[in-house]
Amino acid sequence: MTLLIGAIPVALPAVLTIVQAAGALTLSKRGVLVAKVDSIEDAASIDTFCFDKTGTITQNRLTLTDSRTFDGTSEDDLLSLAALASSASGMDAIDMAILDAFGRRGLPGRGDQLAYVPFSPESKRTEADVVFDGQPVRIIKGAVQTVLALCGDSATPLRAGVEQAVQGFSDRGIRAIAVATRPEGAEDHRLRGLLGLSDPPRDDSAGIIADLNALGITTKMITGDSVAIAREVAGQVGIGDKILGASRLRAADPEAQAQLIADSDGFTEVFPEDKYRIVRLLQGGGHLVGMTGDGVNDAPALKQAELGTAVSEATDIAKASASIILTQPGLSAIKEAIVVSRMTYQRMLTWVINKIVKVVEVALLHVISFFWLQQGLISLLGMSLLILANDFATMSIATDSVKSTSSPNFWQTRSVTLASLLIGLLFVVADLTILGVGVYAFKLPFPQVQTLMLLTLVFNSQFRLLLVRERNHWYSSAPSRFLLTVCIVTIAAFALLGLVGDLTAALTWWQIAATLGFTMAAALLIDAVKYRVFRAMHIG
Repeated sequence: MTLLIGAIPVALPAVLTIVQAAGALTLSKRGVLVAKVDSIEDAASIDTFCFDKTGTITQNRLTLTDSRTFDGTSEDDLLSLAALASSASGMDAIDMAILDAFGRRGLPGRGDQLAYVPFSPESKRTEADVVFDGQPVRIIKGAVQTVLALCGDSATPLRAGVEQAVQGFSDRGIRAIAVATRPEGAEDHRLRGLLGLSDPPRDDSAGIIADLNALGITTKMITGDSVAIAREVAGQVGIGDKILGASRLRAADPEAQAQLIADSDGFTEVFPEDKYRIVRLLQGGGHLVGMTGDGVNDAPALKQAELGTAVSEATDIAKASASIILTQPGLSAIKEAIVVSRMTYQRMLTWVINKIVKVVEVALLHVISFFWLQQGLISLLGMSLLILANDFATMSIATDSVKSTSSPNFWQTRSVTLASLLIGLLFVVADLTILGVGVYAFKLPFPQVQTLMLLTLVFNSQFRLLLVRERNHWYSSAPSRFLLTVCIVTIAAFALLGLVGDLTAALTWWQIAATLGFTMAAALLIDAVKYRVFRAMHIG
C-alpha cells in the first residue's frame, strides 16, 4: 500500500491545471485571450504558421491610390459609379475605401441606389441597380477577370491596356478593382475603368515573421488576392516569393497537393475550403499548424488548426472557433503566445522528469530495502508526509523561471523515460548508501532508520527538482523565488520534524546535518551525469 501511494501521480491534475492557468494569465497581460487552455501546450509544438493577408499581415485599411479610365470615362465619373455600387452598411473594406475617397474628393451626388448585392467569394463582385444622371443603370465592381467576362466582346479592344494597367498596379502592391455599367435593356456591360487600392503591411509584420522564423517556425501566406499582389506583400514582410494560385492546388492529386504546400510560401485566390484543406494537408504531413483569420469563412480552418488565432478585429464566429484571440491590433502577441507556450512545455517537462525519477527512486528503494531489512522502510504516515512535501514543491513548478527554446518542442517519450530512469537509479544508489550508513555505521534502531530515510527522500526530492528543472547544469539558471523558498522551507521543516520527533522517531542534529550534506553532494554528482545524458538524448 505504501508503495502504491508513492507511485500514484496525485498532483498531476493540479499541476497541469496550475501550469496552464499560469500561462493563460501571463498571455492575458500580453494581449492574448486564451479560449482553449489546452492550446497553450499545443502551441509549443507549432512548426508552421499560416497567415491570412488582409487585416492580419496588412492594416486592412484600403486606400484608393490610383485609377485608370477607359472608353472616355472621366476619373470623377468612375469614382461616382463605384460609390453608387458601394454600401457603408456592410462595412466592406473596399466599399468603405471607395466611399471615403468619394467623400474626400467632395464630388456631388449624381444618382440614387435602388438595389445592392454585396460581395461574395463565389461571385467576386458587387452589383447595384441605380439611377445615374437620370438613367437606370446596373453597376458592377469586382475582380478584373470577372468583370471583363461580363463585358463580353466590348472589352476585347481594351484587354491589352487593362492587363498592362493591372500588372503595373500589382508590381506596386496595389489591388485593381474593375468597374463596369450596363444600361437598361443592354446585354453586355461596358468597362468604365480600374480603381487601384492599396493595403500596406502593418509596421510589425516583417518583425514578427522574422521572429517566428528565428523560433524555427515556417510561415506561409494564404489570401484571396492575386498572385502578383500577394507576392509583393509576402516579399515585403519576409515570407518569400514562392506564391502559387490555389487553382493549382485544387487540380493536383493528394500527394502532389502535399508537395505543393511544402514547397510554397503561400497561396492566392483561395476559397474558404482551400484554407481548411491546406491546414489538413499540413497536419497530414506531420506538421502542427497555426492559422490566423478574421472572418466567418476562416472559422473551419481556425478550428482545425492546433493554434487557431483570431485577430483583434475578427468576427464573433471566428473568435468562437479560435484557440486564442488577439486583443490588440498587430501580430506581436503571436510571438508571445509561442514563447509562453514553450515555457509552459518546459515546466511540464520538468514535472514529468521529476515524477518518473521519483517513482523509480521510491519503488526500487522500497523493494530492495524490503528484501534487505525484511520490513517496510517508510510507514504510511511517513509516505503521506513525503507526498505532502513533494506536492508542495512540484506545484510550485508553475511559477518557475524557465527559458523558451529556439525550436518547436515535441514530447520525446522514449528519451525522457530512459534519461529519467538512469537518474532515478543514481538516486537509488545514494539512498541505499545512506541506508547502509544508518544501519551499520550509526547502528540506528529501525524507527530511527525510517526517520533517516524519510528525511533522505524529502531532501532528495527538493534537490532533484532543482536539478531536473534545468536542462544544462543546475547553476545555469536561477529558479523562481517562490520555488526556491518552498524547497528551503520544506527542508527546514522536515529537519525540525526529525529533530523534535513528535510524528517520527527523533534523530540527533548531526545525523540530520550529515544526511543533508550527503544528499546535497550526491545531487551535485548526479547533476554532472544528468547534463551529459540530456545532451546525448537531445532533451531540451
